[in-house]
Amino acid sequence: MAIDQDRLMEFLGKFVGDLGATMAAGNVLVGDRLGLYRALAGKPMRPETLAENTGTHPRYVEEWLRGQAAGGYVEHDPAEGTYWLNDEQAFALTDPDGAVFLPGAFQLAVGALRNEQRIAEAFTSGAGVGWHEHDPEVFTGCERFFRPGYAANLVDAWLPALDGVMAKLQSGARVADVGCGHGASTVLMARAFPNSTFAGSDYHGPSIEEATGRAAGAGVGDRASFRQASAQTFDGGPYDLVTTFDCVHDMGDPLGAARHIREQLAPDGTWMIVEPAAADDAAANLNPIGRVYYSFSTFLCVPNALSQAGGYALGAQAGEAAMRRIASDAGFTRFRKVAENPFNMVYEARP
Repeated sequence: MAIDQDRLMEFLGKFVGDLGATMAAGNVLVGDRLGLYRALAGKPMRPETLAENTGTHPRYVEEWLRGQAAGGYVEHDPAEGTYWLNDEQAFALTDPDGAVFLPGAFQLAVGALRNEQRIAEAFTSGAGVGWHEHDPEVFTGCERFFRPGYAANLVDAWLPALDGVMAKLQSGARVADVGCGHGASTVLMARAFPNSTFAGSDYHGPSIEEATGRAAGAGVGDRASFRQASAQTFDGGPYDLVTTFDCVHDMGDPLGAARHIREQLAPDGTWMIVEPAAADDAAANLNPIGRVYYSFSTFLCVPNALSQAGGYALGAQAGEAAMRRIASDAGFTRFRKVAENPFNMVYEARP
Protein backbone atom coordinates (compact mmCIF):
# COMPACT_ATOMS: atom_id res chain seq x y z
CA MET A 1 0.00 0.00 0.00
CA ALA A 2 1.51 3.29 -1.13
CA ILE A 3 0.57 6.02 1.33
CA ASP A 4 0.50 9.63 0.14
CA GLN A 5 1.75 11.44 3.23
CA ASP A 6 0.12 14.74 2.31
CA ARG A 7 -3.27 13.12 1.80
CA LEU A 8 -2.84 11.16 5.03
CA MET A 9 -2.07 14.32 7.00
CA GLU A 10 -5.04 16.07 5.41
CA PHE A 11 -7.28 13.20 6.48
CA LEU A 12 -5.82 13.18 9.99
CA GLY A 13 -6.58 16.88 10.17
CA LYS A 14 -10.25 16.11 9.51
CA PHE A 15 -10.10 13.44 12.21
CA VAL A 16 -8.68 15.85 14.79
CA GLY A 17 -11.41 18.36 14.01
CA ASP A 18 -14.12 15.73 14.28
CA LEU A 19 -12.80 14.24 17.51
CA GLY A 20 -12.56 17.66 19.10
CA ALA A 21 -16.10 18.49 17.94
CA THR A 22 -17.41 15.20 19.32
CA MET A 23 -16.07 15.89 22.80
CA ALA A 24 -17.00 19.56 22.50
CA ALA A 25 -20.67 18.55 22.27
CA GLY A 26 -20.71 17.40 25.89
CA ASN A 27 -18.82 20.49 26.97
CA VAL A 28 -21.35 22.75 25.27
CA LEU A 29 -24.13 21.05 27.21
CA VAL A 30 -22.21 21.53 30.47
CA GLY A 31 -21.80 25.21 29.68
CA ASP A 32 -25.49 25.53 28.95
CA ARG A 33 -26.77 23.55 31.93
CA LEU A 34 -24.51 25.32 34.46
CA GLY A 35 -25.05 28.83 33.11
CA LEU A 36 -21.39 29.28 32.20
CA TYR A 37 -22.13 30.81 28.81
CA ARG A 38 -24.70 33.22 30.21
CA ALA A 39 -22.26 34.37 32.88
CA LEU A 40 -19.59 35.01 30.23
CA ALA A 41 -21.76 37.09 27.91
CA GLY A 42 -19.86 40.34 27.42
CA LYS A 43 -18.13 40.02 30.80
CA PRO A 44 -14.40 39.17 30.68
CA MET A 45 -13.46 37.19 33.76
CA ARG A 46 -10.86 34.82 35.08
CA PRO A 47 -11.74 31.15 35.67
CA GLU A 48 -11.96 31.53 39.43
CA THR A 49 -14.39 34.44 39.07
CA LEU A 50 -16.59 32.51 36.67
CA ALA A 51 -16.55 29.56 39.08
CA GLU A 52 -17.53 31.76 41.99
CA ASN A 53 -20.35 33.40 40.01
CA THR A 54 -21.80 30.06 38.89
CA GLY A 55 -21.24 27.90 41.95
CA THR A 56 -18.78 25.63 40.20
CA HIS A 57 -15.26 24.33 40.88
CA PRO A 58 -12.49 26.57 39.49
CA ARG A 59 -10.29 23.73 38.24
CA TYR A 60 -13.10 22.24 36.19
CA VAL A 61 -14.00 25.67 34.88
CA GLU A 62 -10.41 26.46 33.92
CA GLU A 63 -10.10 23.29 31.83
CA TRP A 64 -13.51 23.87 30.25
CA LEU A 65 -12.62 27.44 29.31
CA ARG A 66 -9.38 26.40 27.66
CA GLY A 67 -11.21 23.89 25.48
CA GLN A 68 -13.88 26.43 24.63
CA ALA A 69 -11.27 28.99 23.63
CA ALA A 70 -9.41 26.41 21.53
CA GLY A 71 -12.65 25.67 19.68
CA GLY A 72 -13.54 29.32 19.11
CA TYR A 73 -16.59 29.21 21.35
CA VAL A 74 -15.25 31.82 23.80
CA GLU A 75 -12.74 34.66 23.51
CA HIS A 76 -9.51 34.70 25.52
CA ASP A 77 -7.00 37.35 26.54
CA PRO A 78 -3.78 35.52 27.51
CA ALA A 79 -2.23 38.63 29.03
CA GLU A 80 -5.12 39.18 31.43
CA GLY A 81 -6.06 35.51 31.78
CA THR A 82 -9.69 36.37 31.09
CA TYR A 83 -12.39 34.75 28.98
CA TRP A 84 -15.68 36.08 27.59
CA LEU A 85 -18.32 35.67 24.86
CA ASN A 86 -18.42 38.13 22.01
CA ASP A 87 -21.83 39.33 20.81
CA GLU A 88 -22.16 36.67 18.14
CA GLN A 89 -21.18 33.83 20.44
CA ALA A 90 -23.59 35.08 23.09
CA PHE A 91 -26.37 35.35 20.49
CA ALA A 92 -25.96 31.70 19.48
CA LEU A 93 -25.18 30.17 22.88
CA THR A 94 -27.21 31.93 25.57
CA ASP A 95 -30.77 32.62 24.40
CA PRO A 96 -33.03 29.56 23.99
CA ASP A 97 -35.74 31.84 22.60
CA GLY A 98 -33.51 33.52 20.03
CA ALA A 99 -33.30 32.88 16.31
CA VAL A 100 -30.31 30.55 16.78
CA PHE A 101 -29.60 28.34 19.78
CA LEU A 102 -26.72 25.92 19.34
CA PRO A 103 -26.88 23.98 22.64
CA GLY A 104 -30.16 22.44 21.53
CA ALA A 105 -28.48 20.87 18.51
CA PHE A 106 -25.74 19.38 20.68
CA GLN A 107 -28.32 18.07 23.15
CA LEU A 108 -30.10 16.29 20.30
CA ALA A 109 -26.81 14.84 19.05
CA VAL A 110 -25.62 13.61 22.44
CA GLY A 111 -29.01 12.06 23.13
CA ALA A 112 -29.00 10.27 19.79
CA LEU A 113 -25.49 8.90 20.32
CA ARG A 114 -26.54 7.21 23.54
CA ASN A 115 -28.32 4.66 21.35
CA GLU A 116 -25.20 3.81 19.33
CA GLN A 117 -25.15 0.12 20.28
CA ARG A 118 -28.83 -0.32 19.39
CA ILE A 119 -28.32 1.40 16.03
CA ALA A 120 -25.29 -0.79 15.27
CA GLU A 121 -27.41 -3.87 15.96
CA ALA A 122 -30.10 -2.54 13.64
CA PHE A 123 -27.53 -2.22 10.85
CA THR A 124 -27.05 -5.98 10.88
CA SER A 125 -30.66 -7.02 11.59
CA GLY A 126 -32.39 -4.46 9.39
CA ALA A 127 -34.84 -3.80 12.21
CA GLY A 128 -36.10 -0.34 12.99
CA VAL A 129 -35.64 1.76 16.12
CA GLY A 130 -38.68 3.87 16.94
CA TRP A 131 -38.54 7.51 17.96
CA HIS A 132 -40.00 6.52 21.32
CA GLU A 133 -37.07 4.15 21.94
CA HIS A 134 -34.47 6.92 22.18
CA ASP A 135 -33.09 8.74 25.19
CA PRO A 136 -35.38 11.53 26.51
CA GLU A 137 -32.64 14.05 25.67
CA VAL A 138 -33.50 13.43 22.00
CA PHE A 139 -37.01 14.81 22.46
CA THR A 140 -35.91 17.82 24.50
CA GLY A 141 -32.94 18.55 22.26
CA CYS A 142 -35.07 18.27 19.14
CA GLU A 143 -37.48 20.90 20.42
CA ARG A 144 -34.67 23.22 21.56
CA PHE A 145 -32.90 22.77 18.21
CA PHE A 146 -35.85 23.38 15.89
CA ARG A 147 -37.91 25.91 17.85
CA PRO A 148 -35.61 28.91 17.24
CA GLY A 149 -35.81 28.39 13.47
CA TYR A 150 -39.58 28.10 13.62
CA ALA A 151 -39.80 31.22 15.81
CA ALA A 152 -37.69 33.17 13.32
CA ASN A 153 -39.51 32.04 10.17
CA LEU A 154 -42.92 30.48 10.71
CA VAL A 155 -45.17 33.48 11.33
CA ASP A 156 -43.16 36.12 9.49
CA ALA A 157 -42.07 34.22 6.37
CA TRP A 158 -43.42 30.70 5.87
CA LEU A 159 -47.14 31.17 6.54
CA PRO A 160 -47.32 34.42 4.52
CA ALA A 161 -45.84 32.55 1.55
CA LEU A 162 -48.90 30.28 1.39
CA ASP A 163 -51.78 31.26 -0.86
CA GLY A 164 -54.58 32.87 1.17
CA VAL A 165 -53.69 31.21 4.46
CA MET A 166 -52.83 34.31 6.50
CA ALA A 167 -56.28 35.81 5.96
CA LYS A 168 -57.90 32.59 7.17
CA LEU A 169 -55.67 32.45 10.25
CA GLN A 170 -56.39 36.05 11.13
CA SER A 171 -60.14 35.70 10.77
CA GLY A 172 -60.35 32.25 12.36
CA ALA A 173 -59.09 28.96 10.96
CA ARG A 174 -59.01 25.36 12.10
CA VAL A 175 -55.43 24.03 12.06
CA ALA A 176 -53.96 20.58 12.63
CA ASP A 177 -50.27 20.36 13.48
CA VAL A 178 -49.29 16.74 12.75
CA GLY A 179 -46.17 15.29 14.37
CA CYS A 180 -46.09 18.24 16.75
CA GLY A 181 -43.59 16.85 19.27
CA HIS A 182 -43.42 19.19 22.26
CA GLY A 183 -45.77 21.60 20.53
CA ALA A 184 -43.32 24.39 19.70
CA SER A 185 -44.82 25.07 16.28
CA THR A 186 -48.40 24.72 17.56
CA VAL A 187 -47.87 27.20 20.37
CA LEU A 188 -46.12 29.69 18.09
CA MET A 189 -49.09 29.70 15.74
CA ALA A 190 -51.65 29.83 18.55
CA ARG A 191 -49.97 32.87 20.08
CA ALA A 192 -49.84 34.66 16.72
CA PHE A 193 -53.43 33.98 15.65
CA PRO A 194 -55.85 34.35 18.58
CA ASN A 195 -58.95 33.83 16.42
CA SER A 196 -57.88 30.37 15.25
CA THR A 197 -57.86 26.97 16.95
CA PHE A 198 -55.06 24.42 16.78
CA ALA A 199 -55.01 20.65 17.23
CA GLY A 200 -51.58 19.12 17.72
CA SER A 201 -51.00 15.39 17.38
CA ASP A 202 -48.05 13.05 17.78
CA TYR A 203 -47.72 9.32 18.24
CA HIS A 204 -45.34 9.82 21.21
CA GLY A 205 -47.41 10.08 24.39
CA PRO A 206 -44.85 11.83 26.63
CA SER A 207 -44.38 14.52 24.00
CA ILE A 208 -48.13 15.16 23.95
CA GLU A 209 -48.10 15.58 27.73
CA GLU A 210 -45.23 18.06 27.43
CA ALA A 211 -46.98 19.96 24.62
CA THR A 212 -50.15 20.29 26.68
CA GLY A 213 -48.16 21.81 29.51
CA ARG A 214 -46.32 24.15 27.16
CA ALA A 215 -49.59 25.45 25.72
CA ALA A 216 -51.03 26.06 29.17
CA GLY A 217 -47.87 27.87 30.24
CA ALA A 218 -48.07 30.09 27.17
CA GLY A 219 -51.69 30.98 27.90
CA VAL A 220 -53.08 29.34 24.76
CA GLY A 221 -54.37 26.10 26.28
CA ASP A 222 -57.95 27.08 25.44
CA ARG A 223 -57.14 27.21 21.71
CA ALA A 224 -54.34 24.68 21.34
CA SER A 225 -55.22 21.10 22.26
CA PHE A 226 -53.14 17.96 21.88
CA ARG A 227 -53.85 14.28 21.51
CA GLN A 228 -51.83 11.15 20.89
CA ALA A 229 -52.36 9.97 17.30
CA SER A 230 -50.28 9.07 14.29
CA ALA A 231 -50.21 10.98 11.02
CA GLN A 232 -52.45 8.28 9.55
CA THR A 233 -55.07 8.39 12.34
CA PHE A 234 -55.47 11.97 13.62
CA ASP A 235 -59.01 13.29 13.23
CA GLY A 236 -61.16 16.35 13.82
CA GLY A 237 -61.30 17.69 10.27
CA PRO A 238 -62.12 19.37 8.03
CA TYR A 239 -59.14 21.66 8.62
CA ASP A 240 -58.26 24.86 6.80
CA LEU A 241 -54.57 24.16 7.31
CA VAL A 242 -52.56 21.06 8.16
CA THR A 243 -48.89 21.48 9.00
CA THR A 244 -46.05 18.96 9.24
CA PHE A 245 -42.71 20.20 10.54
CA ASP A 246 -39.58 18.16 9.80
CA CYS A 247 -41.39 14.85 10.19
CA VAL A 248 -42.64 13.49 6.85
CA HIS A 249 -39.22 12.05 6.07
CA ASP A 250 -39.30 10.17 9.42
CA MET A 251 -42.45 8.23 8.56
CA GLY A 252 -42.60 4.64 7.40
CA ASP A 253 -45.78 5.45 5.49
CA PRO A 254 -45.64 9.09 4.37
CA LEU A 255 -47.98 8.32 1.47
CA GLY A 256 -50.62 7.01 3.87
CA ALA A 257 -50.13 10.14 5.97
CA ALA A 258 -50.50 12.37 2.91
CA ARG A 259 -53.70 10.62 1.86
CA HIS A 260 -55.11 10.99 5.36
CA ILE A 261 -54.14 14.65 5.49
CA ARG A 262 -55.99 15.23 2.23
CA GLU A 263 -59.08 13.54 3.69
CA GLN A 264 -58.91 15.78 6.77
CA LEU A 265 -58.52 18.99 4.76
CA ALA A 266 -61.37 21.26 3.74
CA PRO A 267 -61.88 21.42 -0.06
CA ASP A 268 -59.96 24.72 -0.19
CA GLY A 269 -57.49 23.74 2.55
CA THR A 270 -53.70 23.78 2.51
CA TRP A 271 -51.03 21.35 3.62
CA MET A 272 -47.81 23.12 4.60
CA ILE A 273 -44.83 20.77 4.54
CA VAL A 274 -41.59 21.89 6.22
CA GLU A 275 -38.66 19.58 5.54
CA PRO A 276 -34.87 19.71 5.80
CA ALA A 277 -33.17 21.56 2.93
CA ALA A 278 -31.92 19.02 0.40
CA ALA A 279 -31.22 18.58 -3.28
CA ASP A 280 -32.82 15.71 -5.15
CA ASP A 281 -29.40 14.33 -6.12
CA ALA A 282 -27.50 12.81 -3.20
CA ALA A 283 -24.19 14.01 -4.64
CA ALA A 284 -25.36 17.60 -4.31
CA ASN A 285 -25.95 17.04 -0.59
CA LEU A 286 -22.35 16.07 0.12
CA ASN A 287 -21.56 19.27 1.99
CA PRO A 288 -21.36 20.28 5.67
CA ILE A 289 -25.12 20.70 6.11
CA GLY A 290 -25.81 17.47 4.26
CA ARG A 291 -23.32 15.72 6.49
CA VAL A 292 -25.20 16.90 9.57
CA TYR A 293 -28.53 15.74 8.20
CA TYR A 294 -27.28 12.38 6.90
CA SER A 295 -25.59 11.69 10.24
CA PHE A 296 -28.70 12.50 12.27
CA SER A 297 -30.79 10.57 9.78
CA THR A 298 -28.70 7.42 10.23
CA PHE A 299 -29.42 7.43 13.98
CA LEU A 300 -32.96 8.83 14.05
CA CYS A 301 -34.91 9.24 10.82
CA VAL A 302 -34.22 6.05 8.87
CA PRO A 303 -34.43 3.79 11.96
CA ASN A 304 -37.78 5.34 12.91
CA ALA A 305 -39.17 4.86 9.40
CA LEU A 306 -37.98 1.25 9.33
CA SER A 307 -39.73 0.62 12.66
CA GLN A 308 -43.09 1.43 11.04
CA ALA A 309 -45.18 -0.23 8.37
CA GLY A 310 -45.32 1.38 4.95
CA GLY A 311 -42.12 0.53 3.14
CA TYR A 312 -40.59 4.01 3.05
CA ALA A 313 -37.34 5.24 4.59
CA LEU A 314 -36.83 8.60 2.92
CA GLY A 315 -34.20 9.95 5.29
CA ALA A 316 -33.56 13.58 6.13
CA GLN A 317 -32.25 14.47 2.67
CA ALA A 318 -35.22 13.35 0.61
CA GLY A 319 -35.44 16.51 -1.53
CA GLU A 320 -38.27 18.28 -3.32
CA ALA A 321 -38.95 15.59 -5.93
CA ALA A 322 -39.74 12.99 -3.25
CA MET A 323 -42.13 15.35 -1.45
CA ARG A 324 -43.82 16.31 -4.72
CA ARG A 325 -44.28 12.64 -5.69
CA ILE A 326 -45.86 11.77 -2.33
CA ALA A 327 -48.27 14.70 -2.57
CA SER A 328 -49.21 13.84 -6.14
CA ASP A 329 -49.70 10.14 -5.38
CA ALA A 330 -51.94 11.12 -2.45
CA GLY A 331 -54.23 13.09 -4.76
CA PHE A 332 -53.03 16.64 -4.27
CA THR A 333 -53.30 18.53 -7.55
CA ARG A 334 -51.12 21.55 -6.73
CA PHE A 335 -47.66 21.51 -5.22
CA ARG A 336 -44.98 24.20 -5.04
CA LYS A 337 -41.96 25.22 -3.02
CA VAL A 338 -42.80 28.51 -1.33
CA ALA A 339 -39.74 29.22 0.85
CA GLU A 340 -36.30 27.96 1.75
CA ASN A 341 -33.27 28.78 3.85
CA PRO A 342 -30.00 26.91 4.48
CA PHE A 343 -31.75 24.45 6.81
CA ASN A 344 -35.35 24.07 5.58
CA MET A 345 -37.54 23.91 2.52
CA VAL A 346 -41.24 24.78 2.74
CA TYR A 347 -43.83 23.34 0.36
CA GLU A 348 -47.53 24.04 -0.24
CA ALA A 349 -49.86 21.23 -1.32
CA ARG A 350 -53.49 21.84 -2.26
CA PRO A 351 -56.29 19.34 -3.02
